Amino acid sequence: MPRKEASRMNRKNETVRSVVLGTVRRQPLLCTALVLAVAGAVAASLLPPLVLGRVVDRLTARQVVPFALALGYFGLLALSGGLDSLRESLMTVFGQRMTHALRSAMCAKLDKLPAEAFVNQESGAAVSRFVGDVDTVEELFTSGIISMFADACRLCGILAVIFAENRGLALILLVVLPLLYLFTRVVQKRMLKAQLQNRAAVARASAHVPETLRCIRTIHTLRRESYMAKAYDEALDDSFAAVEKTNFYDACYSPVILIMNAAVVALVMLLSAAGSPEVRAFFGMSVGTAVAVIAYISQVFTPLESIGMEIERIQSAVAGVRRINGFLAQAERIPTAETAPQAVPGAPSVELQNVHFGYESDEEVLHGLSFAVQKGEQVTLTGRTGAGKSTIFKLLLGLYRPQQGKVMLNGVEAATLPDTARRPLVGYVEQSFRRVPGTVRDQITLFDAAITPQQAEDAARTVGLHDAIAELPEGYDTPCTPGIFSQGQWQLLSIARAIAAGPQILLLDEITANLDAGTEQTVLDALQRAGQNRTVVSISHRLYNRTGGRSIEI
Repeated sequence: MPRKEASRMNRKNETVRSVVLGTVRRQPLLCTALVLAVAGAVAASLLPPLVLGRVVDRLTARQVVPFALALGYFGLLALSGGLDSLRESLMTVFGQRMTHALRSAMCAKLDKLPAEAFVNQESGAAVSRFVGDVDTVEELFTSGIISMFADACRLCGILAVIFAENRGLALILLVVLPLLYLFTRVVQKRMLKAQLQNRAAVARASAHVPETLRCIRTIHTLRRESYMAKAYDEALDDSFAAVEKTNFYDACYSPVILIMNAAVVALVMLLSAAGSPEVRAFFGMSVGTAVAVIAYISQVFTPLESIGMEIERIQSAVAGVRRINGFLAQAERIPTAETAPQAVPGAPSVELQNVHFGYESDEEVLHGLSFAVQKGEQVTLTGRTGAGKSTIFKLLLGLYRPQQGKVMLNGVEAATLPDTARRPLVGYVEQSFRRVPGTVRDQITLFDAAITPQQAEDAARTVGLHDAIAELPEGYDTPCTPGIFSQGQWQLLSIARAIAAGPQILLLDEITANLDAGTEQTVLDALQRAGQNRTVVSISHRLYNRTGGRSIEI
């Protein structure tokens, strides 16, 4: 496919924003219920103090408090708590739906990335994005944006009610709240810095333990036990110091907030009881209003603190959003045709035509390599370690495209074959078996619906593993666990996996490298049977010494 068309397809990459908007469009009832729950929780939290003020005013005036009014007060408290619980539940559900959609989009992207995308990134980078970054984005919307919006509405509502009940108190709060917000942000930033230092120290200590165990013989030989102990102690001391800082700021913050709360209440009470008519007109209020105002003052500091924490979450989540967007923006593999191209009659099974290839642009591994393997021929690639034998297999499997030249299978470029056409054409026996979650049969079929149970059993019979599988408790349907087979049987299972789809071409890695003589003989017999009536390209010198064939120097 032309690169212009491929680049146009890459421009359609999803982003975190598009995934979130897609989730909102697909969940209209959930989003509507969430908005109503947030609005209802904010409104319900403002009403109980007002009702309580009316009750107190009636009591101070020696009036009878209607049962409906008292019942309404407790009902509003229950309603406020219920709506808060509903809001939290809906936010959790929305967050899970969003993370599911985001991880689904990332999985779909992962399947479209070329092999070089995994070579060039650090180990564990993809897992970090799928787990840590996606969880951070979930917090961005559940504990960040949505919560901050709810807290901001609650704060504005409290200020509006206080302004209606006591304008003097509202002006005092407008002066005090910005100062408290700045204090909150300073404390939170210093706590965050201390927490990051603690995480770094814990990470150093966690990495130190496996490193010590891995190098324990070298440590003993060089008598460096004291050095390793000192390094571990330093990491623990740094963690302790960081935790102490966090505890100090946490211990200081709550008393300051409580003192300010009490100071504001005391100041308002003094001013409302002042003798001056002008001051009393501005700060005066009834006993019931005073009770309501005290309740609102106690409530006003909670959303203020929460907003500061939510801003911190949003700031820390921005990095996760950027990392995920960077992952989703990566260039994809050039799309292949939906149907496999027709093989060219009389063409070699495997052919490399003047192939130049390198994993890095300035470091070439293959320099103008050309050779052909005819149908039914058995060929062994020879050469020094690092010459590019395994690289040739990767090119034949279509994982990479050469910078120059062509890599052909039955006259068709290997990289242009659709994924569904590769396995029936090429089987690859890896050096070590890679187990997948599932049954023994799933290890052979790899969940490929095109491979029938009979084909899986025939492949196991070919490599001599059928009897061992039949002896398992559930036969081919036995869950596959690490200790179910010996090392040699895992190698046989790898061969069965490669030939299950009946490929015309078999690529054999050096799979007998770590086997004893008896097991190696069994595996070589299985390889010889698997290679009958197939084109075989191998880098196994033991198989070459046994079966012969042609060798090609790389």
